[in-house]
Amino acid sequence: MKVLLLKDPKEDDRGQDPYIRELGLYGLEATLIPVLSFEFLSLPSFLEKLSQPDSYGGLIFTSPRAVEAVELCLEKDNKAEVWKKSLKEKWNAKSVYVVGNATASLVNKMGLHTEGENCGNAEKLAEYICSSPEPSSWCSLLCKHEAESIIF
Repeated sequence: MKVLLLKDPKEDDRGQDPYIRELGLYGLEATLIPVLSFEFLSLPSFLEKLSQPDSYGGLIFTSPRAVEAVELCLEKDNKAEVWKKSLKEKWNAKSVYVVGNATASLVNKMGLHTEGENCGNAEKLAEYICSSPEPSSWCSLLCKHEAESIIF
C-alpha cells in the first residue's frame, strides 16, 4: 500500500526519514511531499544584531529554523571566520536557551552551549528562563518576526 506523508523531510542517524523507515517496516511505501515553504525575510537585520553580542544578554532559539537563519547569516560576507574567532566565544559567555533537543543539537554543532532543551515547549522554556537566578530584560524580540530567534 502507498502512503503520502505531508511533512518536511528529516533525516535520522541512518540518513533516512524516520517515518518512511518505520512505515516501510510494515510494508507501506511512503512518499514524502513537503507542503510548506519558508523564506527568511530579515536576515540583514538579524545579522547586524547577531554581530553585536555585547548589546544583548543572550539568545533563545525557538526552532531548527532559527539555527538555519544563523547559519545563513554566517555564510554571508565571511562571517563564519568572525564567528569562529570572536562572536561564538562572546555569545557563549551569555545565556543561550533552546526549545527542544533537536534544536539544542543543532545549536551545539555551531559551538554554542545551551540550556533549557528539556523544557519541551516555549511556555515551559519561558517559565524556566524567568525562574533563573538572573533573568535578563528583553531588549529585542526577533521570534516569529525575523528569524525565529530571540536576542535579549
